[in-house]
Amino acid sequence: MLIEEVKTVAKGRVIVLSGPSGAGKTTLHDCLLKDKKFNGRILRSISATTRLPRGKEVNGQDYVFLSQKMFEYKIKSGQFLEWAKIYNNYYGTMMKSTREILGQGKSLLLCIDVQGASQVEQKIPSALKIFVRTPTLEVLRERLIARKTDDAKSIEIRMKAAAEELECAKHYNYIIVNDDLERAYAELSVIIAREIAPESNRR
Repeated sequence: MLIEEVKTVAKGRVIVLSGPSGAGKTTLHDCLLKDKKFNGRILRSISATTRLPRGKEVNGQDYVFLSQKMFEYKIKSGQFLEWAKIYNNYYGTMMKSTREILGQGKSLLLCIDVQGASQVEQKIPSALKIFVRTPTLEVLRERLIARKTDDAKSIEIRMKAAAEELECAKHYNYIIVNDDLERAYAELSVIIAREIAPESNRR
């Protein structure tokens, strides 16, 4: 059953941000959540995961922490809007929480890869999909090197993945070229304001 079959008077929308590692999608995601003009209208997706909590992470606030057995049960029983296995751990967006947020007339913001976005589109064809990229792959490589979190081998793996992800960009509603963060966020903000109905129109 498509999640859109859940009828509500005030209906929210799923917003998907995707893009290669290093393109800046997570930074834009965080900027959007902090933007006061969207306050209370766009909520962050709290992912479920099988990895262990880190530092002061709180269950239900940072992530929903599940055992591998429970996560796999939820996959088989169709309880995820989207899911993926990354570095031996599962991550996913719960269908139940998605329904609850949309039913409140609020929008749900997901920062996920192209495989996850494809799963979302299959279940929610009206999802707003935005792809974030750098002007060139060489600029992306420079950013990955500059952030000093990956060794040379990891960077090459990420670059290969980026080339494959860019092939999927044509399937998104919008493509934002993040050559300057301030300009890129301004573009994202305009898109969101245009695509997400004002609160006054949700009555």
